[in-house]
Amino acid sequence: MTQSTTNGTGADKGPMMFLAAPPPTERLDDTTVAKRYPKLRLQVFMGIFIGYAGFYLIRNNIPLVGSLLIDEGRLDELGIGIIANAALIAYGFSKFLSGTVSDRSNARYFLPIGLLLSAVANLVVAFVPAVSASLALFAVVMFINGWFQGMGWPPCGRVLVHWFSTNERGIKTSIWNVAHNVGGFAVGVLAALGLSLTDNDWTAVFWLPALVAIVVAVIAFFLIRDTPESQGLPTIEEYRDDPAKVEDDAADAELSMWAVVRKHVLRNRTMVLLALANVFVYALRYGVLTWTPIYLSQVRGASLAGGIAGFSLFELAGIVGTLLCGWASDRIFRGNRSITGIAFMVAVGLAVAVYWLTPESSPLWVSLVAVTFIGGLIYGPVMLIGLQALDLSPRRVAGTAAGFTGLFGYVIGATLASSGIGLVVQNFGWDVTFIMLLVFVVITVVFFAIINKDEKVAIEAHRRRTDTLA
Repeated sequence: MTQSTTNGTGADKGPMMFLAAPPPTERLDDTTVAKRYPKLRLQVFMGIFIGYAGFYLIRNNIPLVGSLLIDEGRLDELGIGIIANAALIAYGFSKFLSGTVSDRSNARYFLPIGLLLSAVANLVVAFVPAVSASLALFAVVMFINGWFQGMGWPPCGRVLVHWFSTNERGIKTSIWNVAHNVGGFAVGVLAALGLSLTDNDWTAVFWLPALVAIVVAVIAFFLIRDTPESQGLPTIEEYRDDPAKVEDDAADAELSMWAVVRKHVLRNRTMVLLALANVFVYALRYGVLTWTPIYLSQVRGASLAGGIAGFSLFELAGIVGTLLCGWASDRIFRGNRSITGIAFMVAVGLAVAVYWLTPESSPLWVSLVAVTFIGGLIYGPVMLIGLQALDLSPRRVAGTAAGFTGLFGYVIGATLASSGIGLVVQNFGWDVTFIMLLVFVVITVVFFAIINKDEKVAIEAHRRRTDTLA
């Protein structure tokens, strides 16, 4: 299968020539392909897994020391929400715009560069006193950090669609998605270590993870390769005899990149619905995660270490939930991601209700168990929406499609989760906040049900193409 130069694997240089995707090289012989393909698949997978986990070490560490900053009088709940929101909104816009660049860029360069720049932003927070002295400046630096963070997901999505085919992508994506939780858990460990080594100096929560992230960026560079074709290998569809759910349209080769984006993303009903669903999935994810340390401190009487433990358990539990969700979507629901998402969201709603309604007199471990279950369940739908964007769009715009859903999730969902919830907590209390979170669950289930109709059409088309090849 020969790729055109406009699909991100050819000679389209795009806006930044040094980042341009490498062109296909001369095809290797069959014996070499048989030996090299499996090894490279494992290598590039490890590269995007380790690399993306590195982004979560330095994404938005302000919630980890939120209660400490409040106690020290540096910030209040609204200020923490504003700073967190700045990072998440920037990430949402960057994820979409970076996706349009990443679809034509070399993933081997794109991901490590973004991680290095994000690490620099975190070092600035830690070592430039003027940043922490000004809410506005703090928010600006975290906005910049969020922008560099947006360079992480798109190259990973690009690698997934080029190296892993449709009938294995649910499981493979769910395993990769665990990088969220590995990084999220690891930053909790690094934060606790940094605070203990510096006698609760909050800056350690920024500089120590940043130094580790720099090392991770170097490792990712040595592991990642862009596409199979650039390594002299056949496309993944040819290698595994597994066609894509949505095939590339030959007519798109005559269109500009933005024309293809408008056609397959901005005017695509399914992508729009996925983006809207993502608003509420991310509002739930960050609505619980961002505020868990503060909620456990204010309502459950947890210490700073106890609040960080809740944050880390939320992320750690996501590993099991994500893997289970990916397996179920491939094996139990036979590739239907929407029905899988509905099942997990109903369970999320139940876990949130338990977290909220647990009596304040109950031991802290009861609340920690509840937040662990929420983390274990919500990352399934988080992963599924990104996977559906990859599955239900041509691979030449896969990164852009996933970035589009992320744009809605992080910009609108982040607003609801950070500064929005901060306002609700300050003015109406935690009870109203939890009712709002449960409403988000219901809305997400409705969107998944609508998306399911479109997904069934794509699944049936994929089965017909598979039967034809057989």
